[in-house]
Amino acid sequence: MNFNLPLTEPMHIHSLNGELREATILEKLGDNDYMAEFDGVKCHAIFNPFVNHFYVDDTYAVIEERQAPQMDDDLER
Repeated sequence: MNFNLPLTEPMHIHSLNGELREATILEKLGDNDYMAEFDGVKCHAIFNPFVNHFYVDDTYAVIEERQAPQMDDDLER
């Protein structure tokens, strides 16, 4: 499915036992794999075309932010 992203709408939220809450789909990562943001947490989501809803997994599919490696002052000399 092609969506105009970012897309904010009610979605089923895993940590809330599937309750509908507003979340945002930020980007498409792969076949039926999307990056979503709910309550400040970035995580994976899938789209169910049979019910026309996204399912956001903010419990088991959290996307960790990578931090850039820090250069040690001693190594720069």
